[in-house]
Amino acid sequence: MKRISQFLILMCMAVFSGNAQEKKAFTLEDVIPGGSNYLNLVPENKLGLKWWGNECVRTDVDNILLVDKKTGEETVLATLDEVNEALANGEKPYALAQPAKPLLTLMQATMPWGDRKIVVFPGKVEADGGNDDYMFWYDFGQKKLVNMFRIEASQGKRPANLDFCKANGLLAYTAGNSLFVAGEGDFCKMINPAAMGGSPDFEKDVVYGQAVHRNEFGIRKGTFWSPKGSFLAFYRMDQSMVTDYPQVNTSTRIATLEPDKYPMAGMTSHKVAIGVYDVKAGTTVYLQAGDPTDRYFTNISWSPDERNIYVIELNRDQDHAQLVRYNALTGEREAVLYEEMHPKYVEPQHPIAFLPWDDSKFIYWSQRDGYWHLYLMDTQAEVQPETKTGGDGETTFRESLRVKPLTQGEWLVQEIVGFNAGKKEIIIGSTEISPLQANLFALSVKTGKRMLLGKADGTHSGSLSADGKYLIDRFMSFDVPREVSILPTDGKDGVALLEAKDPLKEQFDLPEISIGTIKAADGVTDLYYRLVKPVGFDPAEKYPAIIYVYGGPHAQMIANMRFYGASGWDLYMAQQGYVMLTVDGRGSDNRGLKFENCTFRHLGTEEMKDQMKGVELLKSLPYVDEGRIGVHGWSFGGFMTTNLMLTYPEVFKAGVAGGPVTDWKYYEVMYGERYMDTPQENPEGYAEADLKQKAGNLKGRLEIIIGGMDPTCVPQHTYTFLRACIDAGTHPDFFVYPEDGHNMIGVDRVHLHEHITRYFEDHLK
Repeated sequence: MKRISQFLILMCMAVFSGNAQEKKAFTLEDVIPGGSNYLNLVPENKLGLKWWGNECVRTDVDNILLVDKKTGEETVLATLDEVNEALANGEKPYALAQPAKPLLTLMQATMPWGDRKIVVFPGKVEADGGNDDYMFWYDFGQKKLVNMFRIEASQGKRPANLDFCKANGLLAYTAGNSLFVAGEGDFCKMINPAAMGGSPDFEKDVVYGQAVHRNEFGIRKGTFWSPKGSFLAFYRMDQSMVTDYPQVNTSTRIATLEPDKYPMAGMTSHKVAIGVYDVKAGTTVYLQAGDPTDRYFTNISWSPDERNIYVIELNRDQDHAQLVRYNALTGEREAVLYEEMHPKYVEPQHPIAFLPWDDSKFIYWSQRDGYWHLYLMDTQAEVQPETKTGGDGETTFRESLRVKPLTQGEWLVQEIVGFNAGKKEIIIGSTEISPLQANLFALSVKTGKRMLLGKADGTHSGSLSADGKYLIDRFMSFDVPREVSILPTDGKDGVALLEAKDPLKEQFDLPEISIGTIKAADGVTDLYYRLVKPVGFDPAEKYPAIIYVYGGPHAQMIANMRFYGASGWDLYMAQQGYVMLTVDGRGSDNRGLKFENCTFRHLGTEEMKDQMKGVELLKSLPYVDEGRIGVHGWSFGGFMTTNLMLTYPEVFKAGVAGGPVTDWKYYEVMYGERYMDTPQENPEGYAEADLKQKAGNLKGRLEIIIGGMDPTCVPQHTYTFLRACIDAGTHPDFFVYPEDGHNMIGVDRVHLHEHITRYFEDHLK
């Protein structure tokens, strides 16, 4: 009997051992976006969830489904077949002369009106040997088209930047650099008629309805509908005075110039104006902001009554911001309501937001106390302007109206999800629980009290129903691959729509990943790090190590999410036998203003000191071979990689720098001057960060990789650095992706990581 039991135990051990061995090694095709198997190995998602007024719906390929907010059960509202039948058999006046191309998916469908059974979606119609763009409205109650209109191209350019207004049913969009408004029937209005028959350089030099200031200051779009749809505010950007940067397209028989308008630090920048188009009158006025030279016009917002437009304006030094009110009907500049000054920089990122239940009060975002917080301001209570100094002893602000802090503390508000007007609450996302997380809270405007919505763990994002009573919560943490839930905003439990598994964890052997803290180079500040050990880790072995670095503003590499934010390449290199380390040093995101702006005028200096604290951590680990330490990063991380290789040549054996800045004089005005001032004002700082001056220090193996038409870190950075290395007698390696931009996507992205891996395998392992 004893022998039988031992035999069974051995058999079970063999079975479990066999199961453990079934997990195989993964490839870059499995873990890099664009890889052939990548999408099969990410946690399942509940795509297409959105709000139809106060009802939750889900649009997928074949159906539009109503999602019960309390049970999660789904019922079909409309099908793809029904929509395509309506497209093919439209009744007058919505019968097409040419056939519409059948829709392949309903994923792009929206339901703008909670009280109407109408689905709005873009489509194409076969006409004149090509495809014309249309906007269709489908009524799933009547099962027929109830509106459609053409979205016209212009000068050979397809429509882009579509901005639909549910208040009036009109669509603002751009084609080329022109701005249009289109609607029912044949209505289509070009807002900038001077473009027609203008100078040949018009399309290149003047841009309407697109994001300006190179997408800094939170600017992501160029059109802004008024609340009732009576007006459209838009950006007009004149770039005629900006130097053309000569990007070269080598895919043509003879290489052709495709220049970018690129204002470099200290050079002449573009000029921006804000127009207001009156939909009914068909006329346009421009805000009377004065001379736009060396000024930034950011964060456009409307008053609820459509009488006023609010703009946060900055000087070119970016150390003085003003909240300015304009008359939307006349363009007159009426008042400066609030202003902030800082000896380093002020960086507005968010437009004001009026309270839905009180048109006289709005929310203003500020870092005046050292962290992004919300302040309630009262437009009807203008007082004698008063100047004050913020809690960090640096920010000076001047108020001409009553101001009430709504949030305070050593944490920051990351987003306003929306409002619950019935309870007079704001739904916010913040780092209050941890700087490694984003959690959702209901914030009482009256008391300032906050109530956590959803789980305290992990990183959350949400979207809110029209009445603010329910929230779609998307959540992940290190231990939770993905959860999607509908939560009531009263703090009660909701319903889980999805609790995903992680197919990568189920099918493959993955490395051990941990996070911790070390002290920054200042000896005081705690820095978070992420450490990835090799798959099959043996503490008796000596492993090569790679620091993956970014290090710059507006980026955080470590968070309580899947793999603590480690990329697929981190995991892959751990599988290849490398220790992978990332440190979020001073200068990075979500730790407050002082944590970020300590790098001001000397980009790279403090950041490198903190990365060297990471090197000290690696050298303290008995399983790391300190003679085989490498570094890799992209963009700001490419700058950091190159700088570390040149500043500490005895430490790093190999590095790969992607799309690097090598000389901040070659970077763009808005970002570059915010953090470095101009080259004329800060010659020492620019010289210190000019990597060409250190080209002779290179000892290890360094490869630089760029996109051949990078519009962000232009190729001149790398070309001039290579020239400096030639002159200094050093030998970096170089690889280029022709016609690619700042980042590689699709199959190029997989190839990129294959190439980076090979470089470290050849020169570090």
